[in-house]
Amino acid sequence: MTTTSPAATQRSHRPSTAGRTAARRTATAALTAALALTGVALTAPTASAAENDISFSNVVINDGKPIVVGISAEVEAPLTYTVKSKVSLDTWWVSAYRGTYGNEYTLANTTTQWYCRQSSAGGYTYRDCDETMTIDPDSMPGGNGNKLVNSDAAVWKTSGTGIKLNGGYDNDQLSATVRLQRASRIQSMNATPEPVAPGKAITVTGTVQRANWSAHRYDNYGGRSVKLQFKPAGSSTYTTLKSVTANSSGHLKTTVTATKDGTYRWRYSGNTTTGASNSAGDSVDVL
Repeated sequence: MTTTSPAATQRSHRPSTAGRTAARRTATAALTAALALTGVALTAPTASAAENDISFSNVVINDGKPIVVGISAEVEAPLTYTVKSKVSLDTWWVSAYRGTYGNEYTLANTTTQWYCRQSSAGGYTYRDCDETMTIDPDSMPGGNGNKLVNSDAAVWKTSGTGIKLNGGYDNDQLSATVRLQRASRIQSMNATPEPVAPGKAITVTGTVQRANWSAHRYDNYGGRSVKLQFKPAGSSTYTTLKSVTANSSGHLKTTVTATKDGTYRWRYSGNTTTGASNSAGDSVDVL
């Protein structure tokens, strides 16, 4: 087996014997745009089974964890995969998508390739690629008005595309998936009174919210089970005191007995469509 690390080139991957570099390749993740860059017809190709001369494997997006996106900020997620080929390749990529393959829309508006470690064995060339996907909720490559909408909080499929150096391409639907979640947050955290006498009641309040992609805002998120946590003064570890259910308007309220100085916070663990979040901490002195 021989091993080399080809230099990445902008918008394409060209096999080379050069050493690893930190050069960046930025390309649109939209399938039709990528095909246009390589001179292939601008119709999305039909899905095909993996061919013997090009195949994709070991696809992992965001280290196997859900990608949590808010209403405006770009989110970056790591992407790693292996592409195996018997033929020379001009470029290749892996995309996460929704919709019907051939009429899909993709998740990332750009993908940055940091490097692809190259090796060869048994007549095949292997490229182990390390990339970063950038997701912008306001600038999607296609789909719902080029923006995320709430129904996009779901499991996204993946596909791999290889463009052959001498013409032609191979598109494969892959088994890997990634879950996209709407960001949550807990606002208006407050623990009162401050300070408080030992044995007296402390009232803790807050409001659970989550991203509404369709309306481009955060809405109150009612009925959520949220943990009240406490960190004693001088400690770096929070422990859970109790679980509290937000009312229908997302508002939280509970009381605890003052015993020692420390910091209170709310912790929402999330669900299949919504990411986890912590509130800001509020410190209380017990005098």
